[in-house]
Amino acid sequence: MTTLEIKDVDFGYDEGHIVLHNINLNITEPGLYCVIGPNGVGKSTLAKCVSKIVNPLTGEVLINGRNIKEMTHREVSEVVGYVPAFSQDVFSMSVVDTIMIGRHNHRRWGSRKKDLEMVYKAMTIMRIRDLGDRRFNELSAGQHQKVSIARGLVQETEVLILDEPTANLDVKFQVYVMELLRGVAEKLGIIILTICHDLNVTAKYSHKVIMLERPGKIFAYGTPEEVITAENIEKVYGIKCRVTNDGEHGVPLVILGAPIMSDEIDGR
Repeated sequence: MTTLEIKDVDFGYDEGHIVLHNINLNITEPGLYCVIGPNGVGKSTLAKCVSKIVNPLTGEVLINGRNIKEMTHREVSEVVGYVPAFSQDVFSMSVVDTIMIGRHNHRRWGSRKKDLEMVYKAMTIMRIRDLGDRRFNELSAGQHQKVSIARGLVQETEVLILDEPTANLDVKFQVYVMELLRGVAEKLGIIILTICHDLNVTAKYSHKVIMLERPGKIFAYGTPEEVITAENIEKVYGIKCRVTNDGEHGVPLVILGAPIMSDEIDGR
């Protein structure tokens, strides 16, 4: 069973700019875990700490009990896959070859046939088989996102991290992707950690929710019913809302109200 433990993690780009503070999280079961919170609370930074793109100032990140600080980047890539929010790829490469990059942690002599099978399987899942010969830098933003998710799926890691996987996707495909990720986590028994801004999408599809507040602290962690409450949303996001129950799926349904004015927040 894969485990992900974050112990007493602080991160900052300099001593005067702490992004994450005293992060403690222990994930011992497979599932879809959604990280939510306002802009600037450190959601993407948390994802980068777990994937060893950046190193915490203090504290530890442990995968299966092993501190990733003591692992090489290749060793980390064999257990943790990472898909950024917006791809920085600007090279002229086919979609097939772009997705193939995600197989770098599995590449062995004579493995190209298996790698291609995985690439085409991921393309089929993401419904982009027709884009295989297209150049990645010629695609739309939404097509970029689909290719990036496919590149994450082919990594076959025990932990998969996706930063805003539904960005630039239409509503229909947002639902498809979240249903897919939840199903993949359950079927393969892996931990999928995603950053999400839509509270209702998070409530419907996540197994557990991690809510961050400023300054980069975990405000709440638990099931959608435990975390996505009117009180928590008002405290963390500064907006009034009503949370009811989605009668069809039995999950919280957020109905947003008006933003809280500064004098209300300050209690004046």
